[in-house]
Amino acid sequence: MQSTSHAFKDNAHEALGNRHLQSALDKMRAGFPQRRLDAIGKLPEFEDLREQGREIKNHVLENLDWYLERYERNVIAAGGHVHWARTPEEMRQIVLGLCRKLGARTVTKGKTMIAEEVGLNDFLESEGVTPIETDLGEYIIQLRREPPSHIIAPAIHLTKGQVEKTFRETHTDLPPDRNLEEPRSLVAEARTMLREKFLKADVGITGANFLIAETGSSVIVTNEGNGDLTQLLPRAHIVLASLEKIVPTLEDAAALLRLLARSATGQDMSVYTTVSTGPRRAEDPDGPGEYHVILLDNGRSGMLGTEFQEMLRCIRCGACMNHCPVYGAIGGHAYGWVYPGPMGAVLTPSLIGIENAKHLPNASTFCGKCESVCPMKIPLPKMMRHYREREWQRRLSPPAARVGLKFWAFLALRPPLYHFFYAIAAQVLGLLGRRQGSFYNLPLAGAWTATRDMPAPQGRSFQEMWHQRRKKKAV
Repeated sequence: MQSTSHAFKDNAHEALGNRHLQSALDKMRAGFPQRRLDAIGKLPEFEDLREQGREIKNHVLENLDWYLERYERNVIAAGGHVHWARTPEEMRQIVLGLCRKLGARTVTKGKTMIAEEVGLNDFLESEGVTPIETDLGEYIIQLRREPPSHIIAPAIHLTKGQVEKTFRETHTDLPPDRNLEEPRSLVAEARTMLREKFLKADVGITGANFLIAETGSSVIVTNEGNGDLTQLLPRAHIVLASLEKIVPTLEDAAALLRLLARSATGQDMSVYTTVSTGPRRAEDPDGPGEYHVILLDNGRSGMLGTEFQEMLRCIRCGACMNHCPVYGAIGGHAYGWVYPGPMGAVLTPSLIGIENAKHLPNASTFCGKCESVCPMKIPLPKMMRHYREREWQRRLSPPAARVGLKFWAFLALRPPLYHFFYAIAAQVLGLLGRRQGSFYNLPLAGAWTATRDMPAPQGRSFQEMWHQRRKKKAV
């Protein structure tokens, strides 16, 4: 997928003016957070599970090479194959080689963010292989030739009316006067169109929520059953996953599954949790004849042992973006690459370079909500600050910002001068804003006040009140 993260400011400006997007985001902001809150409220041990999940993933990351080798041995023992891809190009070529070996012309796909990361759909189409998305949201955006805007709800940026219009424009062989007013009718139409695709597909490609080192299994969760049809019906099942999806045992995966759905959609568990281990055996009634796992690095091994290693604990629940005020205002496409929201603000520069995504770590209010709701306790604000430091060190930040920070640092290192300038600025702003109580626009802060008002200073400063309080305690 081609990144436009460098154009984040322009993307965000466009998103703020998109009335259809804003209507869709209104529903998202109210839905996901409340459902998560209701779900964890019924599980008293949720916080203990978060700590357990954090320790499971930390242990894996500290011993990742050992668990990857164990996983590969057990996949092979079950009759499957493991392929290693250092780059997106290597993964694309491996998938294409398998499709050509099998004579595949059509491929059904369960939702996989790794396929988005490597730009698999466009590549396969250019090579004469037709990929068909089977997740409802992914199917909709494939028809619209759009990337996903959310990692668990890829079409969340669309309204029902937009989906209906897309179906009428695409499914032209169906009666034009059919009723598509209700969501149920849209789902039924997508199911009808996809059923034939499932039956004819030569290869099925899925992602993996977890890879089990103990058994060589892959685990995928869905709410539509499309993952099962993608894995079981074609001649071969190809799993695309990144290195950090490994967990030691089935028991560990079960613990993480208890966190995943509650954090993502507010469910106790997803409707379908499918564990796949190797190809069809002689006694099996169905299943693929071949089972392949392709493991992608694409910069992740370079995160190990750095201040960004904790990002590799992410289980892709989407809770951080569901609660993020920035994501809630602009949606996912503004971030310009596969991974939006707070997790994308850390993962994207880790994978494509801070020079190509320098705006993303700055796209945060630092309210800390993302870290507080993350089931894996990933310190996202801290890592965004680390990237801001790197941006500064590499002189990637705008000249105006650099000059402003240097001026502030000059004053902050000289407290008497700082207090003198602060007192004058506070008095002037207080007098100017006395009548209306806030400023609609301020020189040098036009971008900030373009979408919010700045309250005028009133009364004493925090430092003045703090010193006064200390004096009273001393007496």
